[in-house]
Amino acid sequence: MSEPLTAESALPPAPGAEDHLALDFVNSAIALPAGHFVDLLGTPAATNRWLTERGLAPADAGVQEMCAAQLRSLREHLKALFAAHVAGLPALPAALSAVNDALSRAPTAALLYWDEKDGPYRATPCPTNEILDHALATLAANAADLLTGPDAERLTACGSPPCNRYLLRHGRRHWCSIRCGDRARAARAYARRAQPNAD
Repeated sequence: MSEPLTAESALPPAPGAEDHLALDFVNSAIALPAGHFVDLLGTPAATNRWLTERGLAPADAGVQEMCAAQLRSLREHLKALFAAHVAGLPALPAALSAVNDALSRAPTAALLYWDEKDGPYRATPCPTNEILDHALATLAANAADLLTGPDAERLTACGSPPCNRYLLRHGRRHWCSIRCGDRARAARAYARRAQPNAD
């Protein structure tokens, strides 16, 4: 079931998402209690808005469904890599291949250009038709940096079902938001009350 996302219904960014764009990206599909689901990339317009808010596309990029679908696909592959890392399992070859494909879509070095008046200069190309490739490469690179960097050991899944978001653990906290923490504490308290006395 899908519900329209409003500013009031959106969860705050998970811990670490402000430092790692890939964490924010993976968390853009949100499972909520009672079977509700919010996909911040669910439509081309929503995808364009998400990219624009993060400086990955201009507001008038005109994202089409094909582009949104490619981003959603990369998100699922990154989610699979995060899940494998958290569980200490090998990565799925298809997920690794998808990330490496995204990494190779945009040049990593500024290219050399020549202006007739001013001579040589360097710039990273990103014309409008390459916005998607640039976004995919940026998100994949950020995920690769997270998975291979010092924060990798802090990456964990939210410990409050049905939440499917990831976060960087701080201390003992294993929840992506106060709402999820409250729900987990309430569930534990209910479980304790529901247990019959062992006397």
